[in-house]
Formats: sequence, C-alpha cells, structure tokens
Amino acid sequence: MNSTSRPGPVSDRPILETLKQDWRYVRDDVRPAWRATFRTTVAELEEFYITPGHRQALAAMGPVRRAMSLGWWLLKSLFHKLTPLRRFVLVVALLLLVTSTRVGSGGTSVSFNGSLFGAALILGILLLELKDKLLARNELEAGRAVQRALMPERCPALDGWDVWLYTRPANDVGGDLVDCLELAPGRVGFTLADVAGKALPAALLMAKVQSTLRAIATDLPSLSDLAAKTNDILCRDGLPNRFATLVYLEVRARDGSVRLVNAGHMPPVLVGRGRCHELQRGDMALGMMPDVTYREQLQDVQPGEMLVIYSDGLTEALNPAGEFYGEERLLAVFPELPTLPAAQAGAKILESVDAFIGATRPYDDLSLIVLKRLEGEPSSRP
Repeated sequence: MNSTSRPGPVSDRPILETLKQDWRYVRDDVRPAWRATFRTTVAELEEFYITPGHRQALAAMGPVRRAMSLGWWLLKSLFHKLTPLRRFVLVVALLLLVTSTRVGSGGTSVSFNGSLFGAALILGILLLELKDKLLARNELEAGRAVQRALMPERCPALDGWDVWLYTRPANDVGGDLVDCLELAPGRVGFTLADVAGKALPAALLMAKVQSTLRAIATDLPSLSDLAAKTNDILCRDGLPNRFATLVYLEVRARDGSVRLVNAGHMPPVLVGRGRCHELQRGDMALGMMPDVTYREQLQDVQPGEMLVIYSDGLTEALNPAGEFYGEERLLAVFPELPTLPAAQAGAKILESVDAFIGATRPYDDLSLIVLKRLEGEPSSRP
C-alpha cells in the first residue's frame, strides 16, 4: 500500500491543548443535553452490537436486569468481533489485571502486579483497532470523494424552471442518487434513486445505477424502455438481495409537461396554491426480477406549481424518542412552499426535518429534488 492511502498523524497539537478543547466541547455541547446524548449512544451501541432477538429480550426486562444484560451482551459481542489473536491477548490482559503475586525465599520476596502489563496489552489492542478504523475511514473518505465527483457540479440551465437538488448521506458514503443529465439543448433528465442498504455496498450499486442510466438515457426515447433496460442490467450484473427504487423525470424548457417513470419509489408530490397531491404509484423496484414492464407517466405542471421528489430518509427520519417524521408532518409543510423559490422550498423541508430529529444521528440517506415551474410561463393545460 502506498503512502497516499495511509492516514497521517491525527494531530501535532500538545495534549494539554487538546484536553482543553475537549473540555470546552463537553461543557458547551454535550453537558446541556447529556441525557439525550447518552441515550443516543446506547441506542447506537445496541443497534451495532446486539442481535434483534436480544433487543426484544431487553425490552421486556426491568431497568436493573436490562443494564446488567446489556453490559454482558455488549462485552460478549465486542469479544467475538475481535480477531482470534486479539481475543487471546485480551483474555491474557484481563487475567493480568487481576493477578498479583509475591514470590520469595530466605527473607527476600519480590511482588508482581500484573495490572500494569494487562493495561499495556489492552492499550495495544485499542491502538490496533484504532489503526484499522483510521485506515477504513481513509478508504471511505476516498470513496466519498469519488462519489462527489460523480455528482453534477451544476444543473443545466432550463428556461421556465427553477431547480434544486440535494442529497445528504447518513454515513461517509451514501446509497442515494441525485443526478441530472442534459439529453439535448433544453431537455434535461433528473434522477432520484434509493439503493437498499447503507454505506459502501449501497454506494457501489448506486454508482452502477448512475452509470447505466447515463449510458443508455439518450438512446431510449421511451422512459418505459429506459427503466426496463436498467432493470434487466441490474438483474444481470447486480448483487443478490440488492435493489434500487427510482424516479426518473424528463423536463423540457418552457414546457410544463413532465414525463416520468417510477420504479418502486415514493410517488412525487405536486404542490401548488390550494392543492397538493401524490402522483401515481410506481411499478416494481429495479433489480428484483427481469422482464418487468414499467409505465411512463405524463404530468402537467402549471406555472407556480412544483414537483417534490424525496427519498424515504426524509419520512423515516427518527427523533430521540424513536418516532418517524412521517408523511403527515411533510404534508403539513407543503402549503408553505408554493410562494418560495425551489431552493428555499427545499430548505424549508429540511428545516422541518432537522428540527424534528434534533441531535439524533441520521439513520438513512436523505435526498430531495424540487422542480418549480416559473410564473409567467404559458400554460400547457387545456
């Protein structure tokens, strides 16, 4: 492995200065909401280390028994996740921590306290685990840089439309795809896709979906054929039990007739003054089975109206109490949007979601596309 793939030193700052900065962080950010932070941390540990069956058992226990069982299962899971050599070293270290002997003869004795050696071995295990984490994180950051490079730097100009695109991964890399492609002058294709799963496996399949759509979008004038061809390619080249939902839209300059195809995704929402309704439900998600037929939809968007397309990371965002943001809260925001530009309308939705989840760590990727037809454009509706 060359040196460019290795993370550099974490910091050359003196330890005392680092501790002072850490104390300010604890004092200003963590202490005011330490209970919520503690609950969030425990919930994350449970999700990562505890099996679903054990989580169900914990829910039925009293506080004392739950704390004892949770602690034991966390330690047991941690033990099993170590490599065999590190597990052996950990056992030796734990034995040394409780070992204290005195050996002597003829009035001379030497005491041996193994706690110092045990602590040193545990510190060595922590150093190795941290090294592995930093190497993996460095690889993920490189993957995130590649993922950002695949995204469009800017949306092609589209007369008569105000466009806003947004995606926020829950981890270093995400499984949501937000993309736009200029198919011809004044004709742009927009994609919002959501790959099942999270992190690196989802990101790799997302890149496959994006490259496939970009390769064939200009060759297939029918959106039904575009979705069917993409589905067949993913069924042929994809991974078992991996699929993606998709909304693909084609928008033309100064034209309110939007063509779209929906493969298993939440329906886009048409928002206007005094009206708000979901479009038709879609067909099967991509990559589940070959030879699926997809329906092309045609939606007329009047001047001042907007289409909002979102991923399930929005409606399934969780607050500290474990409640979903849900469609009802999203629908309550929509009446405030018609008078706003596309970017402000998207920011309004994000503001509502972020206020709901508070300090809770995002559970899933969140993506949005807002397409607003500008006022003053001639109506295409008879």
